[in-house]
Amino acid sequence: MQDEPTPTELIKAVADFLRSEIAPAIKGHNGFKLRVGINALDLVTRQLALAEAGDATEAARLKQLLGADGTLMELNRVLSEKIAGGEVDLKTPGLSEHLWQTTLDKLAVDQPNYASYKRELETKQDG
Repeated sequence: MQDEPTPTELIKAVADFLRSEIAPAIKGHNGFKLRVGINALDLVTRQLALAEAGDATEAARLKQLLGADGTLMELNRVLSEKIAGGEVDLKTPGLSEHLWQTTLDKLAVDQPNYASYKRELETKQDG
């Protein structure tokens, strides 16, 4: 294990360098491919920063909702099976809240600049 810089810091530094120093000089299709690469680096940075906590809170919500224990993947499989089997639906206490929060947590990693996501965050902060 290394102390400094962290993997997140390294990825962010590379993305920032590419964005500020290289991207202005690259045009056309190669410029597009460069922006895709920069976006991928930004996504990985957000995953490293947010995914672990998001997965932990999602698993905790699922354990409470299902009254079961297991890995996140196992719990999601159980929930999917219960929904498909009609045992659980949006009238089930806590399900819609769980699904909405899980969606917001995933958007925080994948699309934090998505206008509807930002609007929802503002709504939650005001409410």
